[in-house]
Amino acid sequence: MSRTGTPVHRLTVPYDADCPLCVHLRHWLLRQRQLVPLDLVPAASQEARRRFPGLDHAATLKEITAIGDRGQIYTSTSAWIVCLWALADHRPKARWLATPAGRPVARATVLAAAKWREAIKAGGPAREDGRCEDGRCEAPGAPG
Repeated sequence: MSRTGTPVHRLTVPYDADCPLCVHLRHWLLRQRQLVPLDLVPAASQEARRRFPGLDHAATLKEITAIGDRGQIYTSTSAWIVCLWALADHRPKARWLATPAGRPVARATVLAAAKWREAIKAGGPAREDGRCEDGRCEAPGAPG
């Protein structure tokens, strides 16, 4: 976070539009009741570059990132926690995940998602022959 103690009134979350897990989580986040509005934009897109010219856009394709409306930057575990904190039904869990007891759980979740994402983007099993059509696989339950 770039400015400690600065309140967050809106978050922008760049997501990898070529990652089925990322797209699935984007849809999930948008279906939740938000206490803090979330703007989800494709990572490294022209829109993301226009909004955040100084951001390391290549990094946003590799690691979850959330940007607060006053310049706060959250990455990895902190980004996942702040995204949950923005949601009405998940704020209590986010508060626990931010504690010393909960942070390892949040970190394990982020690492597991990253490992799954890498496997799927590398052509994980989507069809019987184990290949993804056009290099893309759909996450279970992703809107079509």
